[in-house]
Amino acid sequence: MQARLDDNKETDIEFRGVTKRYADVLAVDDVSLSVRRGSFFSLLGPSGCGKTTSLRMIAGFEQPTMGDVIIGGKSVVGVPPYQRPVNMVFQQYSLFPHLNVAGNVGYGLRQLRPRPNRGDIARRVSETLELVRLSGYEHRHIWELSGGQQQRVALARALINRPTVLLLDEPLAALDRKLRQEMQLELQTLQRDVGITFILVTHDQEEALSMSDTICIMLDGHIVQVGGPRELYDDPINHYVAGFVGKSNFFDGIVVDCDGDGASIKLSDGRVVKGRRSRSGTAPGKDQNAKIAVRPELVHITVAETKSAISPDVEISGRVKNRIFLGEQTEYLVETEGLGDILVLASKHSESLSGTFAPGDNVQVGWNTTSALAYDENLDRDRSSVGANSENDKDGSV
Repeated sequence: MQARLDDNKETDIEFRGVTKRYADVLAVDDVSLSVRRGSFFSLLGPSGCGKTTSLRMIAGFEQPTMGDVIIGGKSVVGVPPYQRPVNMVFQQYSLFPHLNVAGNVGYGLRQLRPRPNRGDIARRVSETLELVRLSGYEHRHIWELSGGQQQRVALARALINRPTVLLLDEPLAALDRKLRQEMQLELQTLQRDVGITFILVTHDQEEALSMSDTICIMLDGHIVQVGGPRELYDDPINHYVAGFVGKSNFFDGIVVDCDGDGASIKLSDGRVVKGRRSRSGTAPGKDQNAKIAVRPELVHITVAETKSAISPDVEISGRVKNRIFLGEQTEYLVETEGLGDILVLASKHSESLSGTFAPGDNVQVGWNTTSALAYDENLDRDRSSVGANSENDKDGSV
């Protein structure tokens, strides 16, 4: 797949038909994309999808087998990492334990030739530490810092040379959940403050959705879909994206009728349900195997055989199999005959109207047609049919 290039928009990074092989392993396969200048761009996918290899080719640690990598309008194929206008923050921060904070942050400046004078280095170090909210920490030892503070030192060290692009290789993976959420907000703020392009590699969907302007989802060395966080969540292009970005309930069936807006699909229990077509995807054709996807937070749950204020288009009887309290939401796993287990996420507001349920309770679950997406099963298997047709493609922000 190729993410559409837009010559009318300024870009910092471009891949043009990039392929990377390691002997018999095809890590990246004919990928073309562009990253808009000043954006927060994420490469998202499972292990082995090609995202880290793509990042390393931008950094210069790997060279493409075929194709061209362009940074700031210039090809960098064959250019070593130290001559590229990029810096990288690794998962392991690789801070120098024998240097204090100022020594770590100013290390890159001391490698320049000609080297800036001591006063300029001290001033730049002070300005960069202020940017990452570590003013006054210049003389601290690295082992005296918390995990979040060490991460900010690593960011300051990468930013002090004023790179065109900052590369982030799962930089929050070593932090606990609360600190990781705090650092997600700090990275967003930092990116807006410095105004340079950030490219993040992660397998954490929540991390990518919360921080990015644009997300590129990869699988087996290919781009599957490129778009904004809301677009990828609300209108995933296929079954793979719908299952990878967030949680979804999937129901297999056969298409009995279809039109330009979606399809009517006969499920395994004999009922016929409708699903709309994703704005980025293709509706399945008649008599094809298909899937209906419904997000768990869009599934209603009520007491069995009671009249609810909400009358969903699809209603299914079941029994609560499991319940997990998540604070702001409660997750129910409802066992049904013919359709298997259905996951429901009920908010506190919805529970204030319908009540709460315990394992063993008989319930009724359902959803509206507008909440269901219909997918052609064959679309996931046919790489050539997956294209970039997103809102972000149209305005050149990919």
